[in-house]
Amino acid sequence: MAGKLKNPLIPGYYPDPSICRVGDDFYLVCSSFELYPGIPIFHSRDLVHWEQIGNVMTEDNDFHVELSYGANGVMAPTIRYHDGTFYIINANFCDKGNYIVTAKDPAGPWSGIHWLDDVPGIDASIFFDDDGQCYIMGTGNVWDNGTGVKERGIWLAKYDIEHFRMAGEPYTIWNSALRGAASPESPHLYHIGEYYYLIIAEGGTEHYHSVAVARSKELFSFYEGNPANPVMTHRHMGFKAPIINVGHADLVDLPDGSWYAVMLGSRLIEGAHKNLGRETFICPVVWEREWPLFSPETGKIEWEYPAPASLPETVYPEENARDEFDDPVLPPYFTYWGRPYERYDRIEDSKLKIRCIARPLEADLSPVSFEAKKDRTAYAAFIARRQRQPKAAATARMHFLPSGKEEAGLAVLQAFDHKLRVMRCEEDGRQLLKVVLDTSDFTGLPFLPGFTSTKKHTVIKEADYPSADVVLRITMDDEDFRVLYGDSEESLTELCAVDGRTINPEKVGCMVGTMIGMYASANGEESTNCAEFEFFELKQ
Repeated sequence: MAGKLKNPLIPGYYPDPSICRVGDDFYLVCSSFELYPGIPIFHSRDLVHWEQIGNVMTEDNDFHVELSYGANGVMAPTIRYHDGTFYIINANFCDKGNYIVTAKDPAGPWSGIHWLDDVPGIDASIFFDDDGQCYIMGTGNVWDNGTGVKERGIWLAKYDIEHFRMAGEPYTIWNSALRGAASPESPHLYHIGEYYYLIIAEGGTEHYHSVAVARSKELFSFYEGNPANPVMTHRHMGFKAPIINVGHADLVDLPDGSWYAVMLGSRLIEGAHKNLGRETFICPVVWEREWPLFSPETGKIEWEYPAPASLPETVYPEENARDEFDDPVLPPYFTYWGRPYERYDRIEDSKLKIRCIARPLEADLSPVSFEAKKDRTAYAAFIARRQRQPKAAATARMHFLPSGKEEAGLAVLQAFDHKLRVMRCEEDGRQLLKVVLDTSDFTGLPFLPGFTSTKKHTVIKEADYPSADVVLRITMDDEDFRVLYGDSEESLTELCAVDGRTINPEKVGCMVGTMIGMYASANGEESTNCAEFEFFELKQ
């Protein structure tokens, strides 16, 4: 087919991609962390055009995820297909850890959760060999460095996929490409020709991220690392390269025998900021001397490649820029922050009504541990979409008359509680529009010892606004943000400008990306008042 394979393949906060092909169809899943529903799943027939066909984890399979610090929850899924069934293996750090769900149709429904109590470590993956035998692999302190100290590495074991249990003892098959490399993880195994190929990520998921490969003719043996490792990275290109953090790859073959790899990466905005988080990228792969060569000729991720000539172009309708809530169910690209066990939203009379629940729109930045607490109150009344391009504009028409501590409006939210709120609120009998910048100063990471944080709330601008009806707009031009308001889309007035770098500081990192959406809160009080949204539009 003519055309271009453009990067990012799936723009915006869609990290940790995993891909599989079934006949002429390609399916891809990504991490979703604390967002509900979880694990978006995409479909394509040409690798160029993709449609989201659903979300894998929902209340139907008792998916639990809770609002925390932005980067908790579910991460690093692997999707595989065998003998009529799709399998997704994943870890949920808001619940019991590793699990598998299955489906006959990747659009759903997906099965209930099969918890893997006997599978240790993170980033577990499964592999079906040519004879149908299933194997499971993961990470852990499993490699003896010769001094009696166990270092990080990759283990493999036979697996009983019918009963979701280990069928053999874990065997250490590799450590990492670099001696003492940080975070060897996300293993994927493939049987190609005479070799078993193991692809992993190492270096950590930010600047020093990379893809490494090892191989063996015997499944259970210590694998031989590629002398060319890492086979893909951008860490040698410096801290201002336009695409950074490249790693966490998964391979897929085409019916014509050609190969591609999907992986995560981040676009750098204004040379320093990762507003969009980790996104899904793609590159061609060829085989030389029985090793995979990523992005031949340049060895780095390019902005575009020729589209696969053997695949017929298949175009899908684009996601709506504007949603006017005419359907009773929100499209699959809308998300919640934490599972809303008590539903605070409903669609009536072509309006999305969001109740002012007691919880403020903020994370609890106290130290956390990866243990199943099942906090059924850990969610905010925030319904949002991912920011997918550096230039974007979010607009909504809202009907809302607050009292007491109630507030509602639009929010742009990054991890670690960095966000911009544009709200209607009431103070001392005055009806106001207010722009508030929320930031946090933190040390370390919430899941490591010694983590501390301090929150700061700054009122950037406020204005009297007595009417219950208002159109709100936030425009984002790289890091130049502007807030506008008015009684119609045609007559908007600028309320203020905001430096987007304060919302997306480099310190926040790129584990997750920016969400833009509608919210409501009574800030600790009980309320039945609702903010009614006539439409929500996200142009990008």
